[in-house]
Amino acid sequence: MNGCNLKYIAMITMFIDHLAAILLPSETPVYLVFRIIGRLAFPIFCFLLIEGFRHTHSVKNYLTRLGIFAFISEIPFDLAFTAKYYGDYWQDQNVFFTLFIGLAVIWGMSIVDKKFYKDTFQSKFLNRLLQGIVVMTGCFAAFFLKTDYSYMGIFLIVVFYLFREKKALMTFFVLLVNLFLGGIIQAFATLALVFTFRYNGERGPQANKYLFYIFYPAHILFLYLISLLPIFT
Repeated sequence: MNGCNLKYIAMITMFIDHLAAILLPSETPVYLVFRIIGRLAFPIFCFLLIEGFRHTHSVKNYLTRLGIFAFISEIPFDLAFTAKYYGDYWQDQNVFFTLFIGLAVIWGMSIVDKKFYKDTFQSKFLNRLLQGIVVMTGCFAAFFLKTDYSYMGIFLIVVFYLFREKKALMTFFVLLVNLFLGGIIQAFATLALVFTFRYNGERGPQANKYLFYIFYPAHILFLYLISLLPIFT
């Protein structure tokens, strides 16, 4: 399974999740099933973020793309979610902000690794201390900005970064983070590892490089416009 396949799975499950969140009554069984299916999307995007970070020619350009689409996506996100659930437009920020902060965090962690790579107690201590500061700064930023998935999203990105070569530890910590910071329903997100563990290291077709960037705000706006139809009001 290549990166392109994973991207499509994440997009489909995300669409199912957002369809339920925007259009379906929350008390229906279908709503619950769709939201559970939707839990698979974010961990896959976290995994793809790590792969993108490892293979990108420019982290700064990667951050710039995420930042630009974070602001582009905020209007449809606020219309479809924030205003609906909170009654105003400033309670939550879309997931691109979470991915932006997460990418900045793992970039900072990698810089620390390069600075303190010596096999000495002092270097190891400073490495862990500074990496911890970087992670907590990212978590605080996500919490303060009220990004989608908040600090839990940052922790998940860090878990995928630290344990990308250790499947058992990754499974344990992904389940731990989702269960204790997200609850029982969010724990189903751990099932996303069934797909990420099948990743073959290949990116797949690159003609769709910007597909997710465009799809995210476009599908939210589409579902929001549908929600305005009389049948849903």
